Amino acid sequence: MLAGPNPTDRGKLGSKIHLITDRNGLPLSLGISGANMHDSQGLEPLVRGIPPIRSRRGPRRRRPAKLHADKGYDYDHLRRWLRGRGIRHRIARKGIESSTRLGRHRWVVERTVSWLAGSRRLHRRYERKPEHFLAFVGIAAALICYRRLAR
Repeated sequence: MLAGPNPTDRGKLGSKIHLITDRNGLPLSLGISGANMHDSQGLEPLVRGIPPIRSRRGPRRRRPAKLHADKGYDYDHLRRWLRGRGIRHRIARKGIESSTRLGRHRWVVERTVSWLAGSRRLHRRYERKPEHFLAFVGIAAALICYRRLAR
């Protein structure tokens, strides 16, 4: 059973895949956590895990210029942290804005998550160790990048 004793139980079993993509849907940074961990706790490690971005001119960029996120990341400390790193953010506010305005940016991430879910090994977690599961997520992300760039 993956959802706990009842569907409304917050102590869910299982794991969650977190990712940051570029605007084309290529995964830049990956992470996993327990299903009962809040999304906002995974943002800082993901942003720190983005590799330097190669550009045609000038030095490599160490961080993205802009970050779009849904209401799960609507916290002042995350906004301050992103601002301190020089990253412009567009995070939907809880109770004020609807998530539909972010839809044109958010669907790219949702599409990449569905590509990851297409990997049978990730659809259900067979591995006991989180390092092994994260390795399979990385392999699936590498396959997504290869398929997108090989076109």
